[in-house]
Amino acid sequence: MAKLFNKINKGFKRLFRISLFLISALLIIYFFPKSGKFKYSFENGRPWQSENLYAPFDFAIKKSDSEINKEIENAKLVSPVFFSQDTSLFVNNVDSNIYINDPFLKDSILVNYSNKLKKRIIEQSKLILNDIYSVGFLEENYDFKESQNISILNNNRLVKKTVFSSLIKPENLLFYVNNQIILNNYEKYSSQIISIIFEVIKPNLYLNEKLTNEAYEESISNISPNRGFVEKETLIISKGEVIEGEKLVILNSLKQEYEVNDKLFSDYYLILLAYSLLVILSLLMIVLFIRKFERDIYENNNKIAFVYFNITLIILLTNWVVNLNSTYIYIIPLCIIPLLFKAFFDSRIAFFIHSVTIMLLGFIVPNSYEFIFLNIIAGVVTILTSDNIYKRANLFIAVAQITLVYMLAYFSFYVIHEGNIESLELFNFILFVICGLLTLFIYPLIYIYEKLFSLVSDVSLLELSDTNSNLLKELSNKAPGTFHHSLNVANLAEACANKISANALLARVGALHHDIGKIKNPFYFSENQLSGQNLHDQISSKQSVEIIKSHVTNGVKIAKNYGLPERIIDFIRTHHGTNLISYFYNKEIKQDSSINKKEFSYPGPKPFSKEMAIVMMCDSVEAATKSIEKPNAEKINLYVEKIIDNQIDGNQFSDCELTFKNISVIKSILKDKLKNIYHVRVEYPKKPE
Repeated sequence: MAKLFNKINKGFKRLFRISLFLISALLIIYFFPKSGKFKYSFENGRPWQSENLYAPFDFAIKKSDSEINKEIENAKLVSPVFFSQDTSLFVNNVDSNIYINDPFLKDSILVNYSNKLKKRIIEQSKLILNDIYSVGFLEENYDFKESQNISILNNNRLVKKTVFSSLIKPENLLFYVNNQIILNNYEKYSSQIISIIFEVIKPNLYLNEKLTNEAYEESISNISPNRGFVEKETLIISKGEVIEGEKLVILNSLKQEYEVNDKLFSDYYLILLAYSLLVILSLLMIVLFIRKFERDIYENNNKIAFVYFNITLIILLTNWVVNLNSTYIYIIPLCIIPLLFKAFFDSRIAFFIHSVTIMLLGFIVPNSYEFIFLNIIAGVVTILTSDNIYKRANLFIAVAQITLVYMLAYFSFYVIHEGNIESLELFNFILFVICGLLTLFIYPLIYIYEKLFSLVSDVSLLELSDTNSNLLKELSNKAPGTFHHSLNVANLAEACANKISANALLARVGALHHDIGKIKNPFYFSENQLSGQNLHDQISSKQSVEIIKSHVTNGVKIAKNYGLPERIIDFIRTHHGTNLISYFYNKEIKQDSSINKKEFSYPGPKPFSKEMAIVMMCDSVEAATKSIEKPNAEKINLYVEKIIDNQIDGNQFSDCELTFKNISVIKSILKDKLKNIYHVRVEYPKKPE
């Protein structure tokens, strides 16, 4: 039954991995460009390295963005702006008699003047007012150039054509009225005329937005995106010829034609198949690498899902930014990828996944060689400088170095391409700074991923190493001897892990928590028996073994109740492996030689990482050496060798990657550390009497 269950479980895991692989591949392929790629690479100011290039088909020479923008500006000037005229505002009967109830006379401006004088001032005001309306008075100060063509309409019929500078704007009204007063010799009554005009004047020209926009759109539509034509078989560039000026424009036009015109390719589905193969091969390389060198990741559904999710996410994000505006491509914090994988796994897998992902992105981004080079270099720097990112200062230093490398590499590429720094824009360097700041988002991202994928990083391990946590406080209160033992094991494990390049922080946290199961029944364990009374003397050997073995299962339950990650719970499960509880086994076998050895052995599993194996060795050695009477260097060396050799003979390290060299180094560290703990000194020969 157990075999059947294991077979079903393995089948489910395999199906899950295949499903993840296919979903990631399909998503990436769907968002990948579907057109072909121009097979030649070229740079401005560099010689053409390939053979003579002839036009493979007829194609148009594209105008540059600056040329098109200039034509759009010119079209805006040439395109007429339409204003509608309000003719009802013209003042009629200028020379007729004026009566006292005339609208102009209602104002107190002329109240102290005779009717004859009033009439004269009013007539002069009307003449200037009509002149203003004839020229055209705008309702507001429109943002048009002075040379802009203007068409004035009355009931959709053209009245006249003029330029914007000839029209009267609100801000120029006073200046225009004063000029008219001077020209007509009305200076004597200038203040009254100005007051009357400003009191009654209204705009008589209103922008006709509909006609103006239609005319502008028509002008824009007439702009051609092309400025020439190249016929098939025409020589475009010769080998060794410098790529510049018109040659560069034609090459860019040909490249653009390849990338946007699907009709140039005989089989669209063949291109799609080619892209699909590249994506599948890239993802397959990652899978095979993980399977070969990181088997525990490959067999863990959460971890493999984490890998696929991040690769797919970064490719989709990059594709979105490129489609939005490729100028901002360097704002994407791609160095988060190696940071994440190093935080959760190790440097080797971080570099490999980052490199393959960047190569895939090379099919999406412009200037792919430059992009790949910059990001591979930045990824290497990230991995080399991001040790202990749980220390904030280390992360800030790493981000500063990454940003500096980006800037230096980009500067070098720019100088190589352009041959000068005159047109170098600071904007791109600002993008690198923003990219560095976004990389600092790694902290909240690590927290999110820990919750989503049940992973644990060095940041969380640092929190778990705090001996003031509620769980370790409970261990200290209920089983003080075990707590002190765990501290010693943690110190030993950390020292050993550092020497063999294992994860020292993980080993320390695992050691601190490996015996938390002794919170239940603490006095059945020798380190907590302060009175000297051994409770095992009152029960059978089989009962004693069950109690001792139960501290593993109890520890797992307690750890889960306190929300410890599986990565730490594994230390509780494996710190005794399948070792024999020899004291009670030897005691029982004297009475019953037919006993089953498995009943007196821990259930396992065996350690399956270097850190777990280190904790097993440190735990056994630290506990055993406490029983040494009058410890000295020779006794400690003998105990360390004997205990670890017994574990090797019992195949306790067969599931982890420890080498004999690693074990030799660990033995040496344990011997030295234990001698320091027990204050063993060199015995000097006695002086002769």
